[in-house]
Amino acid sequence: MPSDLDKAARIQLKTLTKENADWVATHLAMAARLLDTDPELAHQHALSAARKGGRIAVVRESLAITAYSVGDFALALRELRTFRRISGSNDQLALMVDSERGMGRPDRALELGRSVPRDSLPAMAQVALAIAMSGARLDLGQPEAALAELEIPQLDPDRAFSYSPPLYRAYAEVLDELGRADEAEQWRSRAEVAEDALDPEDDVIEIEDVSIDADADDDAEADASPNDEAPVDDAATDEAPVDEDGGDVPEGR
Repeated sequence: MPSDLDKAARIQLKTLTKENADWVATHLAMAARLLDTDPELAHQHALSAARKGGRIAVVRESLAITAYSVGDFALALRELRTFRRISGSNDQLALMVDSERGMGRPDRALELGRSVPRDSLPAMAQVALAIAMSGARLDLGQPEAALAELEIPQLDPDRAFSYSPPLYRAYAEVLDELGRADEAEQWRSRAEVAEDALDPEDDVIEIEDVSIDADADDDAEADASPNDEAPVDDAATDEAPVDEDGGDVPEGR
């Protein structure tokens, strides 16, 4: 049902005719619902949405996410570039970095990740980017550098936010790579505590004299060091052709 799509996404569809908007909304809602359980079918729904709403940012973002989920990293990267050009948002930069990694290009992944000042991103996007950059360092056999990528202001052992569990676990994995198993286990324990703390029933949880505050996400815009490199030029990004209804039609996988 079109009404199953979240409000912010539905607002973006208002530039379409009602018939097209309902079509696109239905397929986007199905793509979101199926992403974790049936990524291939989710991807087909995203492709269907793109046939009628290819000029809408959320449609290109959805298509990119489903393409990434089925391992079509080239399509994911192309769609993410188009999403960024349409929306002006760098919030999916981490997924772009991971798509470069998926294509076997960790050096280009690192270059892309450094192309945007970290402090220009929301806290959650900063964390996702740090995890992706750390993965690229591991791809290159650089575990010490991978650990350094994760040592960002959001890596706070005393307070946990919605992004904390994956950050803690990524840090633990790199510590394991470095043979620091005891420290790795401590960070995995913190990840479990953070997940418990994020339960709506619990506002604050204490462990080993460490208070983990679950409700401070809105105050979590921590500072990060900006990078001076020039941003990636999206002007050279190829666009998909436009169908008769004015929507972009993504290429097949």
